[in-house]
Amino acid sequence: MRILHTADWHFGRTLEGRSRLEEQIAFVDELVQIADDQQADLILMAGDVYDSVNPPAAAEQLFYEAAARLTANGRPLAVIAGNHDQPDRIASATPLVKGRGIYLLGTPAASALTIPVPRTSETAIIAALPYPSEARLNELLTIENDEDLIRRAYSERVGMLMRQLATDFRSDTVNLAMSHIYALGGVESDSERPIQVGGAYTVDPSALYTGAQYTALGHLHRAQAVKGEGIIRYSGSPLAYSFSEAGQAKSVTMLDVAPGGVPQIEEIFLTCGRPLVRWKAKGGLTEVHQWLEEGRDRNAFIDLEISLLEALSMSDIQSIRKAYSGIVNIRPVYPETEAQQSFAERAQLPVHELFRKFYERQTGGATPEDRLVELFLELIDEDEVGEEQPS
Repeated sequence: MRILHTADWHFGRTLEGRSRLEEQIAFVDELVQIADDQQADLILMAGDVYDSVNPPAAAEQLFYEAAARLTANGRPLAVIAGNHDQPDRIASATPLVKGRGIYLLGTPAASALTIPVPRTSETAIIAALPYPSEARLNELLTIENDEDLIRRAYSERVGMLMRQLATDFRSDTVNLAMSHIYALGGVESDSERPIQVGGAYTVDPSALYTGAQYTALGHLHRAQAVKGEGIIRYSGSPLAYSFSEAGQAKSVTMLDVAPGGVPQIEEIFLTCGRPLVRWKAKGGLTEVHQWLEEGRDRNAFIDLEISLLEALSMSDIQSIRKAYSGIVNIRPVYPETEAQQSFAERAQLPVHELFRKFYERQTGGATPEDRLVELFLELIDEDEVGEEQPS
C-alpha cells in the first residue's frame, strides 16, 4: 500500500494582506500530480485544512475541489481537524461525501477509521485523533496550575485516546496513526499559532506510540521526524507561511508499507509556492537598489532589513515598493538600536501580529477573528489621535 502524508494546508492564509490563493491552487495541482505519479493508494491529511475557524469561501471551495480531484479514481482520503479548523466545519460535508472514500473527522471519535484500499485489496486502520484540546475533549484534564503537571496530564490523556483507538489494529491490516499535535522536541516556526499555553499543551512522544507502523502528524511546518519509539513524522506545510520558514524546502511524505511490515519512506519536495527571503542590507539603500536592479529573488516575498545612519523617508519607502511589489516588510536598523536588536525582536512585528500572538497565548491557541483585530487597531488609532489633541 502506498500512502501520501500531507498536512497544514492553511487555505485562506495571507502574508501581510497578500493573498496566497494562487500558490495554494498550484499546490493542489502539484499534489494531485504527485498522487497520480506515485500511484498513491491512500492520502492522509493531518489537520489545519484552513487558517481560521471562519475561512473565506474561496478557501472552502479549494478544499472541496482538492478532495474531489484526489479521490476521483477511487483513492480514499482521510482528513482530521487541526487547531486552526472549526471541527464541525470540517465534518459538515460528511453526508455529501459518504461513499466516495472521503473521511472527515472534526472531533475525537470512539473508534479507528477502517478504510479499504481498492488497488491492493488491503485495509488500512487509522487511529485518527483530531486536535485534542480540553474544550474539544469536553473535559478538564487537571485543576493544577503547574505547567509540568498540566503537560503530564495532557500527555497521559492523549496517550490513552491513541491506545484506545489502536485496539482496532489487526495483524492483517496496515496500521496507522494520525493526529494534529505538538510533540515535545519538535522544531517550531513563527507561523504555527501555538496550541499550548507556555508549553503545557505539548505531548511526550512516548504517548504517541501505539504500535502503529507509521504515525502521521500535523501542526509543525518544518518536515521532520519525531524522536521516539516507532516512526513518527511531521510532513510540514506545503508553503512557507512566515519569514521564520525562509529557506525551508517544502515537501510531502510517501510511504510504502504492507501489513506487519516496516514502511519505506520517501520525502517528495514541492516546487509550488513563492519563496520567502530575508534581505539584510548592510550597505544601506545603495545596496538595496543594486539588488533590485539585478532582479535578485524576483519571484520571492522579501523581508527587508536596512542598516542606515539617517531616517528612512517616505519617498525612500515608496521607491523601494514601486521597484518590487514583493517586498513585504521594510525595517530600518540604526547603529544605536542594532545592538539591542535581539532583545527587541518581537517589537519588529507589525502591531496586528503582536496582538494576534498575545490573543493566542491568552486563549490557549484560539485565533482572533479579523474583525476583532480591526477593532483593536481602531482603538490604537483613537488613542493616538487623542494623544495628539492639545490639552
